Amino acid sequence: METENIRYSDEAVLVVDDEEFVREPIVAMLERLGFKGDAERSGEEALEKLAEKDYTFLLTDIRMPGSVDGLELIRLTKNKYPDICAIAMTGHSKEFNYVEVVNAGATDFVNKPFGIEELEAKIKRAIIERNTRRELNRLSITDSLTGLYNQRHFYVRLKEEMVRSKRQEYELSLILLDLDDFKQYNDNFGHLAGDKLLQKVGEVIKSSVREDVDSGYRYGGDEFAVILIDADASVAEMMSIRIRNGIEKACGLTASAGYAVFSNSQTAEELVAAADRRLYERKEQRKKGLLGSTAKTAE
Repeated sequence: METENIRYSDEAVLVVDDEEFVREPIVAMLERLGFKGDAERSGEEALEKLAEKDYTFLLTDIRMPGSVDGLELIRLTKNKYPDICAIAMTGHSKEFNYVEVVNAGATDFVNKPFGIEELEAKIKRAIIERNTRRELNRLSITDSLTGLYNQRHFYVRLKEEMVRSKRQEYELSLILLDLDDFKQYNDNFGHLAGDKLLQKVGEVIKSSVREDVDSGYRYGGDEFAVILIDADASVAEMMSIRIRNGIEKACGLTASAGYAVFSNSQTAEELVAAADRRLYERKEQRKKGLLGSTAKTAE
C-alpha cells in the first residue's frame, strides 16, 4: 500500500491517559499532524466514548486506575471493535514486555515520553499494515477478471445474509445467471474477446444492483450470482430482467436467469439449487425456441 494514499484526516484517534498533562499534548500533536483526536482519562470513560463514536485508532496508557487498565481496555476494544488499531503507551517499560502488549491486541508499543516524529512513525506504520491487510483480504474474495466477488466469498456472504434475514425478518432473494451460447462465442471470437465480454457482464451487474446493499459474484466460468437484500419474488424478477437486458445491450449476447426466495427451512445449498432449477428451466425454454434469442456479435 503506497504511503501517498494515506490521509491522516480520515483517521480518528482516541487518546486515553489518566494524566491530563500527558493526554492533552498528545491530542495536540495528533491534530497538528492532521488527525482527528479526542481524549479520555480512564478505561471506563474510553469504552463509553468508543460506543458513541467511530474511531480508527486507540492510543492508551497501560497503567491506569480503575477496573479497566490499558491492557484490559485494548482487549475489550479489539473484541468489540476488531478494526480499530491499538497502540499502547507506558512510562514503565520494564513492567511490560512487547509480547504481552501484542497478545492483548495492540498493534504497537511506545515508551513515554515520545516526540511527534516517533508518534507519527508508529501510527503511519500501523495504517500501512492495516491497509495492506484490507487490500489482501479484498483480493482474496474478488474475481480478478470481472471485479465481482468470487465463489468463495459468495457462500460466506450468502450464509451470513440468511442468518441476518431470519433475525431481522426480511426477505432474501438469490439470482443465478449464465450467458447463452458462451462457448460458441469463445470459439468464434477467441478467449480474449470472451474475457472482455465477461468484464462487461461484471460492469452490468455492478451498475444494476443497489450499492452497499445487494452484491454480485462470478460463480464460475460464465455463471454469475446476485444476492438481493430485503427483496421478494417481484423484486428478484425485476432485477433479473434488468440485468439480462443490460447484458444484451452491452454485450450483444443474451443471458438466462433463475431466482429463488429464501425460506427459513432452507440451507444455502438448497437455496442455490432452487435458483439453479429455475435457471435450467429458462435455458430449456430458450433451446426449444419458447424464448427469443439475439444474434451474437463481437464487441
